[in-house]
Amino acid sequence: MATTKKRSLWNFAERFEGDKVVWIIVLMLILLSIVCIFSSTSRLLEGSQTRIDMVREQLFIVAVGLGVIIICYNIKNIAFFRWCSKWGFLLSLLLLVFLDSHASLGPVKAIGLNGAYRIIQIPGMQIHVFEVVKIAMVMYLSWALDALKKGELKGPKKEIWQKIAYIYAPALLTMVLILPGSNSSALFIGGIMFITILLGGGNFKDLALLFAAGVVLIGICFGLYSATKSSEHPLFQRIGTGISRVFEDDDLEAVYLSPTSTMEQKQKAIDGMRQPYSAKIAIKEGGILGKGPGQSTQRYVVPDISEDFMFSFIVEEYGIVGAIIVIILYVSLLARASIIVRNCGKDNYAKLVVAGLSILITGQAFLHMLVNVDIGPMTGQTLPLISHGKSAFLCFSLAFGVILSFSRIAAGKIERETLRAEPLMEMHEAREDEVRESNPIDDGMDALDAYESGNMNDTDYGI
Repeated sequence: MATTKKRSLWNFAERFEGDKVVWIIVLMLILLSIVCIFSSTSRLLEGSQTRIDMVREQLFIVAVGLGVIIICYNIKNIAFFRWCSKWGFLLSLLLLVFLDSHASLGPVKAIGLNGAYRIIQIPGMQIHVFEVVKIAMVMYLSWALDALKKGELKGPKKEIWQKIAYIYAPALLTMVLILPGSNSSALFIGGIMFITILLGGGNFKDLALLFAAGVVLIGICFGLYSATKSSEHPLFQRIGTGISRVFEDDDLEAVYLSPTSTMEQKQKAIDGMRQPYSAKIAIKEGGILGKGPGQSTQRYVVPDISEDFMFSFIVEEYGIVGAIIVIILYVSLLARASIIVRNCGKDNYAKLVVAGLSILITGQAFLHMLVNVDIGPMTGQTLPLISHGKSAFLCFSLAFGVILSFSRIAAGKIERETLRAEPLMEMHEAREDEVRESNPIDDGMDALDAYESGNMNDTDYGI
């Protein structure tokens, strides 16, 4: 007769049905965010605020983020997520059009910062639109690709026109609407969408045409910028900023040291060098073990160290050891997501969502790290779930919540894989026969090869 374990504090973790490794990754990243935000910079303080006030604010955001994760985790109906994903493009389109038109509807308005519009102000909070669009478009494309395979898309009868209407056109339009606010975000989100489409079964001919169409559209945007750059309000002004960062090879040190440079030129050179140079200094001074919590000096120099240069700050205070821990967390997420995807059965939508969101999180993390070590131009991408930012934290909490919810689908299969690994060790003959009866994978190397190659269906295992 089966017995149930008595609930207690000690077996609390065992009752979680989601992937426990992903839970550990989430909690570790959240703990890092609390510690790092506390000691990263005093620029986040307003008025008479103290660091304790800043920690209270971060703890509140963390609590809300955990609430989002737990709510998503407890939604066991994938049909609900699929229905929500269907509206992801519409949500992205409305937010981006509102942003690009610099609209203002009473207390809700688009806000410009350094000549770029990326934020929508609502009472009590600022929404970084691109953070919402990242998640929404991955989930939308996952739905569209799954619906295409199932023949559920309405409208044109031919598959190629369905692809254009539901997949390619929304992806390209989203990328173009992001360009006025950020070149790097447009290219990064465009790349993530491209990878999602590729994982969803897009053929290379169509993807080549999609890539070519993207290049043509960017070229058109560049042409509009070139034609209007001398006007008072040039179109796609951020393209000019991106070109200057990538192609203009100004020696800022030479400008600053030159006796012929004016004070204005020297000041511009200092402003241009401050963040990237100080970030590299932070990494150099961190060494192996770092300076220790709260001992950073570059936090007083780098204005956005709590956001765009969080990885440099972590290296300065916690050294290469701390950096390796952060890298391991993100790589582990990607590795664990691959296991979840493999064990999602025949649910193509769940596979694409988990794969797309995990690639988004890990890809952004490594792009952030590359910029911090001065490989590539500045992109403004934050370190997921660690860098300061309310809307970014909540959006990535949503992404993790969805991954954990979908990991429930794979939980049973992952447990079965663990049991199938037991025959590698000596066991009682009766137990071995019992495992063979319930797990056909152990019937021989032929079955194992068939399993690994995907030729065995879930029904072969009674799943």
